[in-house]
Amino acid sequence: MPQTEATRILAIRHGETDWNVGTRIQGQLDVALNDKGRWQAVRVAQAVAEEGIDVIYASDLVRAFDTAQAIGAAIGIEVRPDVGLRERGFGRFEGETWAAIEANFPSDSARWRARDLEFAPERGETLRVFYARVVATAERLAGAHPGRTVALVAHGGVMDCLYRAAARVDLAAPRTWQLGNAAVNRLLYTPEGFTIVGWSDTSHLDGRVHDEFSDGGVGGAPSLIPSADKVGHAA
Repeated sequence: MPQTEATRILAIRHGETDWNVGTRIQGQLDVALNDKGRWQAVRVAQAVAEEGIDVIYASDLVRAFDTAQAIGAAIGIEVRPDVGLRERGFGRFEGETWAAIEANFPSDSARWRARDLEFAPERGETLRVFYARVVATAERLAGAHPGRTVALVAHGGVMDCLYRAAARVDLAAPRTWQLGNAAVNRLLYTPEGFTIVGWSDTSHLDGRVHDEFSDGGVGGAPSLIPSADKVGHAA
């Protein structure tokens, strides 16, 4: 039977890690939340506890899964891991700082910064492949729960893909929207696609927000957007 009711989505980025603060690429490496990230996970869990979440899906990477676990504990729902919600695979970039990538892989860094859709770091994913994976996963998960509320807990790059899909923004366009740790992003899904209801709700964090591509600052507009958009650097 075709879907007739929209699925409500709460797309939530994981809490902060030390590698986020240190501008070090995490990609698909397992990096734990830091103390602030654990605090953020509790705060976001409290913020969405009364929003009628029916099911929680999360990336199986620990920083996202632990954030989701805090939400699940607050509302009594078991978290379902899904590898399709993982961050972009950054291959040999993973574990490196932004500065080290520029110094050690200058030609790769230039293609990455230019949002070259066909570029993949060695052993990594292209931006085009990553986007297709994320959107297909979100469509599959949302489409399985018409008329219900679904939480998707994942990474900065995943949130970026969902924003672009919902706002119909070209994948190669520079980013001008925020992807803060533990931000809540609200969307609707029908077979016609995604629609943004609200983006980057961080009211539960008392203004203490570290944007995905910032240069270490807290709160305010990301200082490297859009001129040096980082395509999911430290998510």
